[in-house]
Amino acid sequence: MARVAFLGLGVMGYPMAGHLAKAGHQVTVYNRTTAKAEKWVAEHGGAFGATPRAAVEGAEFVMSCVGNDDDLASVCRGADGAFAGMDRGAVFVDHTTVSSGITRTLAAEAAEHGVGFVDAPVSGGQAGAENGILSIMCGGTEGDYARAEPVMQAYGKTIRRLGESGAGQIAKMMNQICIAGLVQGLAEALRFGEKAGMDGKAVVEVIQGGAAGSWQMVNRHATMLDGKFDYGFAVDWMRKDLGICLRTADEIGAPLPVTALVDQFYKDVQQMGGGRWDTSSLIERLRRLS
Repeated sequence: MARVAFLGLGVMGYPMAGHLAKAGHQVTVYNRTTAKAEKWVAEHGGAFGATPRAAVEGAEFVMSCVGNDDDLASVCRGADGAFAGMDRGAVFVDHTTVSSGITRTLAAEAAEHGVGFVDAPVSGGQAGAENGILSIMCGGTEGDYARAEPVMQAYGKTIRRLGESGAGQIAKMMNQICIAGLVQGLAEALRFGEKAGMDGKAVVEVIQGGAAGSWQMVNRHATMLDGKFDYGFAVDWMRKDLGICLRTADEIGAPLPVTALVDQFYKDVQQMGGGRWDTSSLIERLRRLS
């Protein structure tokens, strides 16, 4: 078992760190709000650090799951940052969805400190984190990945290295691009059925096993039809992720017409007061249009 630090105890990080403790790892946590770290320690044992640097002291692996590029940079850099406190040869594993640019920059800075760096964004949402069945898309050196992969097994079901530093973030962007189009298509179909007087749940029972089927259809059609949008990844975070996708697309010259359109639909949902609704709330926008 390993000595592990976990930085960031949000809806994803809290259960992920818990799985590490349950797997027998020696875990020290850090959270910007100390009360959350104290609660985690009371529930799982281990310890918490007042700063990222304090939390990572003596850790062989440091996992992070924070909010955005700036949040990640803040826990890594500076006198109280993780890099300043990590031992040479330790590995930093970042589960945040951020830009591939900040990933590559921080990986280079980590190397200057003698620290490995794996970008490892996750998919599977809050339920996947709580159940320990996340999909983890990784970038970094083969050696750093090989060392970190057994530790990530505590909360990951599908874990794969996809290339050098930044590759994990590019894969996560591809994931979010797929989801945006799928959810919009599902929302349109379900609203179309409502307007036509169809029993949407009955229709989905028929079509979900065919070519139209998807995880979104199986797991979200009923809650969408019932107007319940508190099941996971929030619109505010999806817009953050799609912004990363669109900026990267501009940089590399890749057209994302559907993604750009759905991003604006999510902006409409935010303006409706649905920033904290889950991403399936696109159907509510359609309801208010007709």
